[in-house]
Amino acid sequence: MAARRRPAATAAGDPPTRSPPADAAAAPDEPAKEPVLRPPNLGVAAAVAVLFLAPFSYLAFVHYPLDADLRGSILKCGAMSLGGFFIVLKLIPVAARYHLRRRMFGYDINKKGLPTGEIKVPEALGLVVGIVYLVTAIIFQQFHYTEDSIWLVEYNAALASVCFMILLGFVDDVLDIPWRVKLALPTIAALPLLMAYAGGTSIIIPKPLTPYVGLTVLELGVFYKLFMLLLAVFCTNSINIHAGINGLEVGQTVVISAAVLIHNVMRIGSSTDIETQQAHEFSIYLVLPFLTTSLALLAFNWYPSIVFVGDTYTYFAGMALAVVGILGHFSETLLLFFLPQVLNFLCSVPQLFHFVPCPRHRLPRFDPQTGLLTGTKDGNLVNIFLRIFGKCSEKALCIRLLIFQALCCVFCFWLRYVLTGWYK
Repeated sequence: MAARRRPAATAAGDPPTRSPPADAAAAPDEPAKEPVLRPPNLGVAAAVAVLFLAPFSYLAFVHYPLDADLRGSILKCGAMSLGGFFIVLKLIPVAARYHLRRRMFGYDINKKGLPTGEIKVPEALGLVVGIVYLVTAIIFQQFHYTEDSIWLVEYNAALASVCFMILLGFVDDVLDIPWRVKLALPTIAALPLLMAYAGGTSIIIPKPLTPYVGLTVLELGVFYKLFMLLLAVFCTNSINIHAGINGLEVGQTVVISAAVLIHNVMRIGSSTDIETQQAHEFSIYLVLPFLTTSLALLAFNWYPSIVFVGDTYTYFAGMALAVVGILGHFSETLLLFFLPQVLNFLCSVPQLFHFVPCPRHRLPRFDPQTGLLTGTKDGNLVNIFLRIFGKCSEKALCIRLLIFQALCCVFCFWLRYVLTGWYK
């Protein structure tokens, strides 16, 4: 959910459209002037890519003695993902022009009162990332999975759920669906994954609780699928409400997906169980193209945003991460990676459920004289950070929130290291 205000719709009941000026009528054959977008901030995308992909590459190709075939598959997936990065860079300006023609644009509320606040910013550009991601992931299976692969059904089910979520997210961007309906969208999109899921439905009881429960493994059956559904609903909506400033929606998903990549390769390198290794390998093939295509979008969405990502991207990103966590069998770890989103949701509960008044945009106040943001009393991390650390620029606030996201991921790795052998 980008920081924006929508233009007035040209629907029934709106004032009639003004007639074109005389000079325009006199020259009907003159081509309309195409909007020109600023070039993307490739420096930010390159810096983030190096920062997060370097640890993954070191672990996969230097630190752990991974199988040669696995390394080859990772390289093939990486090469195709890199191609997806450049395709997104080329397609976003094209799609942005079409969105502007169809009046799919907004104004940046956090720049209201400045000339940049009056610029029409095309929105719902997460659609481009979603389509390129799906095409990349579908083509990759041709080079890796055989027709009799046991993972092929779940791979296609995962892509079907992601595709469904992209569609429903774009519908939300176009129709501006109410919040009570938004909660149901991930439930619908998760159905292909739930119906095709053929993995285990049991959980390992933590060792400290084993004497009290009397079991080491608890079979959940249908309740495990209910947990999968709730996880998908949470991931999609939690990213959607932890938003409102340039670069935050894409930035948080890039940090989480990088942490997922590193976690996957660490589990492959440290585990001797073939099924565990295959599950995390499966997760790598889904999250690597997601990371690279999101980096291309980040280059356009970084402050000051050239495009808005829209609910299309936030829903797509949440579903993609939920899918890799569920099918990679590390849903507990995924929730730890989502710690800022969990905190943001808990702080937002009073307003989301209307125990206290909830404005349409729970954004900080912008002072056009100083260019700084001031926190309001709204219960989300964006405003809480401003109240704790003081007013700052929009770019500085985004960087602080993303550093907090990265620190939470580091905390998750540390916690897993400390609890290994004692907790499970």
